[in-house]
Amino acid sequence: MSLRRQIQNILAQEDINFLLTNRIPRRLLTRFIGWFSKIEQPLVRDVSITLWKFFSSLDLSEAKKSSFSSMHDCFTRELKEGARTIDADPDVMASPSDAIIGAHGAIAGTEVFQAKGFPYKLEDLLGEEENIEDWKDGYFVTLRLTSSMYHRFHAPYDLNVDKVRYFSGDTWNVNPIALKRVEKLFCKNERAFLRTRFIGSGACAGQRVALVPVAAILVASIRLHFLDVLFHMKYSGPKTIACDATYSKGQEMGWFQHGSTIIVLAGKGFALSEGLDQGSEIRMGQALMRWVG
Repeated sequence: MSLRRQIQNILAQEDINFLLTNRIPRRLLTRFIGWFSKIEQPLVRDVSITLWKFFSSLDLSEAKKSSFSSMHDCFTRELKEGARTIDADPDVMASPSDAIIGAHGAIAGTEVFQAKGFPYKLEDLLGEEENIEDWKDGYFVTLRLTSSMYHRFHAPYDLNVDKVRYFSGDTWNVNPIALKRVEKLFCKNERAFLRTRFIGSGACAGQRVALVPVAAILVASIRLHFLDVLFHMKYSGPKTIACDATYSKGQEMGWFQHGSTIIVLAGKGFALSEGLDQGSEIRMGQALMRWVG
């Protein structure tokens, strides 16, 4: 067995993985990596990306450019034109990102779950001041972005964003091991709430959908193109921002600095697309949910 495989097997052990990625100074390490990843020094960049490849399945063959100024530049890379196909059906909600599907299913009143036996309330995720009637008894899907994936996220349908709320918080790892051990993890981490509405044609026009990008250890910065703001741990601006941003399906909306999670909350009438289940890999633009009425 190769050294790489031996190290990966050790790191995959739950107790060791949880210890190394959570029982450490999470916020301090996240701030350090945020600084370190932007160093534009060839040796630092090359060693960092080489180590990243060693510990993950990083594939840069779809990247728009072949060289990067820093590790951060590689993290937030764009894709070649045509690298993703966007499902054009107006009654289909496409995946906003490349991801692995995590917990998903019907929302029981306002209760959602991050893992078996670990429920949380929409009020805790979105804030008690938010009107959650649009998602009560609806449907949710959790999308997990691993470190080696494409980190930009896109509009899952023709939409308008009319509100963004930022929540400062912790930087717990969001991998399945942590989700089975830390209650209400998503409600504790740095995150943003994007309130959106379907526009255009299709039977689901007018439906409200919430997109909730959740940051994690090594990633506590979220960039939204329609706001002249970078959400990060030292952000001290307004927490709730009214806006009026319109996006076409598949249009880029922003990015994470590293891998993390996007929670998609839809109202009654949506269901997971056929052939998908927990653990399925999905690409940006592929059908994620379908309007079933």
